[in-house]
This record gives sequence, structure tokens and C-alpha cells, in this order.
Amino acid sequence: MNYIPPNETALTAALRPQAVIAAGRRHSAGVKADGTVVAAGDNRHGQCEVNAWRDMVAVAVGNVHLAANTGNTHTIGLKTDGTAAAVGWNKHGQCEVLGWRDITAVAAGWRHSVGLKSDGTLVTAGRNHEGQCEVSAWRDIVAVAAGDWHTAGLKSDGTAVAAGNNQYQQCEVNGWHNIMEIAAGYLHTVGLKSDGTTAAAGRNNHHQCEVSGWRDIVAISAGSQHTAGLKSDGTVVAAGWNMFGQCEVSGWRDVVAVSAGCTHTLGLKSDSTVIAAGDNNYGQCDVSGWDSIRLPGT
Repeated sequence: MNYIPPNETALTAALRPQAVIAAGRRHSAGVKADGTVVAAGDNRHGQCEVNAWRDMVAVAVGNVHLAANTGNTHTIGLKTDGTAAAVGWNKHGQCEVLGWRDITAVAAGWRHSVGLKSDGTLVTAGRNHEGQCEVSAWRDIVAVAAGDWHTAGLKSDGTAVAAGNNQYQQCEVNGWHNIMEIAAGYLHTVGLKSDGTTAAAGRNNHHQCEVSGWRDIVAISAGSQHTAGLKSDGTVVAAGWNMFGQCEVSGWRDVVAVSAGCTHTLGLKSDSTVIAAGDNNYGQCDVSGWDSIRLPGT
């Protein structure tokens, strides 16, 4: 999994495995080995119009909780030259990322976008009503995650920081240590520790934070109200809301990356194909035809 110890410098962020699959509210995206991008699902705001993208190494899609007034999202791609592209819903300027430079990772929230720079600082675009974009003072960041209304960052010393909506204490991560990966959902935050265990903070109404018993985890992803974890043996575990079957992943094998969306979950297999579980009302799980998806760390 190309694990990098959390005490490495912020410059090692460029060496971390990139997010090559992404599950959002009603669409999915994946980066192919040739640098192109594929997408499936709802395209009402053009969030799936990524066919023209080239030289991409990572992708992020806006996720948002399930509610009558939600569903509008966007997609961000990171290019090999450290620039970014974005398509989709742009009401709050969350797609205005063309001026970004020296980016090593991207994250997409509901109405905001975040880019991690090679010097360990962050840039943001979009809505800041809840303070989710107030991250300009952060330093030594090596990984970043964006939830609906909050942003979480992993520092080079293995600690975590967060900004934004804290209604359910989803930003209470200051006491975390030995973290090697971080994920943000609707109202919860999850951290993967260097010993393969996990920590979680925030709303737990669907048991999405009940991950303390997980072991041998090598990657995590936080959906709106569920959490997925990839184990070292290539299997997947999940906790939380399962109304659409988004947590029914126990039968998955040979998985090398996982992404949790609002009501669906994606898994990238070692043969570069993709599997999905959960809601498919918009075709967001129609990924069985995807192949040659870029493997993490390649």
C-alpha cells in the first residue's frame, strides 16, 4: 500500500498513494492508468463531464448527505504537473481551482474544495460559512479530507487538525496521534493509526464511528453516514447506515482501494477493475465495465 510513516516531512505527500476512485452523492469517478478519467451517475451539473481530462493522477468528488435539498456536487482532478481541474456544481466557486499550483492532493466537500501543496500548506475554494476553508495557517500537512461542512488535515508528525462545523465534535481530533490517514464524512471524522487500528469522532447515530474494534486496516474512507476500511488481506469492512446496502462489502476480495459515498461504496480490485455496493438510482454503481483503473502507488 506504499505506506509512509507519519513522521516523514510534508514533502513526502507527493509520494503518498493518490485517490484513484471516488464515490460521491450520486456519481462516481475513477482515474485510468493512461491518465484519463471515467465517471458514472448523475450528471445534471456536468460533474461527469471528464472525458476530455488528460494526465490525471487523482480524483475527488463532492459528497453530501441524503436530504431533499441536496444532490448538487462537483468533481476535481489532480494533474501530473500539480495543477487541478474541476467540473460540476459551482454555485459557491468550489470549481474555481484553475489557478492552483504545486498541488499534491485534492479533496472535495459539499460546497468547498481543498488542495494540498507540496510545501505542506493548503488552498481552498468555495463556501466558508462554517469555517471549513479557514486552513491558511495550517503547516506540515501531508494529507487532507473534506466533509460536508468541515475539513480535516493530517500533519507530518502523525497528529490531526480540523476546521469547520463542529456540531457533533467531528473536529475534536487534536488528541489523535500516530495517524497515517484521515477521512471526513457528513458529520464524522475517521483516522487510521499506524498500528492498523482506527479512531473516530463525531455523530454516531448510525454507528458510523464504531470502528475501534477494527484491526489490520491499511486504508479508510468516510461516507455521509457510513465508514469503510480496507484490510491488509484485501477484504473490506464497513460500519454505519446500510439502508441501501452500502455496507454490504464483506464478500469483497483482492481490493486495493476503497471509497465511501453518500449511499454507495466503491472498491478497486488488484486487477484494476471496480466493484460497487449500494444505491444505484442514478447509475453511480454502474462501474463493472471500468478497467485499467490506476492502482494506488503506481
